[in-house]
Amino acid sequence: MNTRSIHADHKDLIHDIAYDYYGRRLATCSSDQSVKVWDIGEDNQWVCTASWKTHSGSVWKVTWAHPEFGQILATSSFDRTAIVWEEMIVDNNNGERNQSVWFKRHSFVDSRTSVTDVKFAPKHAGLLLATCSSDGIVRIYEAPDVMNVSQWSVQYEIVCNKACSSLTWNPSLTRLRSPMIAVGSDDTNNSGSKVLIYEYNENHRTWQRVEITHAINDSVHDIAFAPNVGRSYDLLGVATTKDVKILSIAPTVQEPAAQQMGQLTQHNDTNRYDIRIVASFEDHGSQVWRVSWNITGTILASSGDDGTVRLWKANYLENWKNVGVLKGDGCVGLAMSNSTNSDSNSVLNVPNRSHFK
Repeated sequence: MNTRSIHADHKDLIHDIAYDYYGRRLATCSSDQSVKVWDIGEDNQWVCTASWKTHSGSVWKVTWAHPEFGQILATSSFDRTAIVWEEMIVDNNNGERNQSVWFKRHSFVDSRTSVTDVKFAPKHAGLLLATCSSDGIVRIYEAPDVMNVSQWSVQYEIVCNKACSSLTWNPSLTRLRSPMIAVGSDDTNNSGSKVLIYEYNENHRTWQRVEITHAINDSVHDIAFAPNVGRSYDLLGVATTKDVKILSIAPTVQEPAAQQMGQLTQHNDTNRYDIRIVASFEDHGSQVWRVSWNITGTILASSGDDGTVRLWKANYLENWKNVGVLKGDGCVGLAMSNSTNSDSNSVLNVPNRSHFK
């Protein structure tokens, strides 16, 4: 696997990076209150094409909307807001339309505390945006007119009763499944599972919690559903304070098509899924901060305080194993790196995304 370092020139910690849909653009955000957008050129070099200050506090997360809706970013911040940005091509001083400018389209100010994560829904759900906050509330917004991303309204509020650190939409491509969201919590003052799963009930037009049998009690820093390209079950990657966990979420019964399309019955919905922890790894030997799946949902990448990115893949027996380690200096190996780069706050080691297909 090839890696390439990017001197990001952020002035503080980089909290998140996000590829766009095609893997040809990157967005980064930082405690320096700024966001940067990077484009890869014909020489395969990443070039910063936009940089701007976004918030009045640390920017925790950045995410891309599906390109069908345009070049749109959303950011979330310690300043209790989330913001939607749209890229427009404008005339430069010579009258040529080749200058990229990112405009603030909408600011979400409903949260009373830090907005810890923000994610766009899968394309087939429409232009929806979910945020979660330290106040324990997940808010789902909708842009009724996809051609005007300046107008948004709150559609749902999910009260989680514990501080939320991260969220993820189930990106399943089938329309026969109800929308599903998983939420991670880092609330040390609240006992119980730190992974919360919610499913949309079309009959009641509410989001209902799906209980998990095996509770995860360690604080969760990140959570990610795997893309599903044919499995009969879903996979959920979880980054906790001490390990990486992979959950399997399988329907327990084959329901009629009308019910599969979101019209859930009124029985105890906790029986609808068999949720199991299928893998747990403590190889990082430290806190794990991020998890991310490849485009086919077959490889999970995790990053931790040990300065490495570790890759996990299941064999034909569905046994998950470590298949690679990327060290902080860009080297590839199987040994844990015990050293840290003092300049790691402003340098990105970016793998060639083609290796993740």
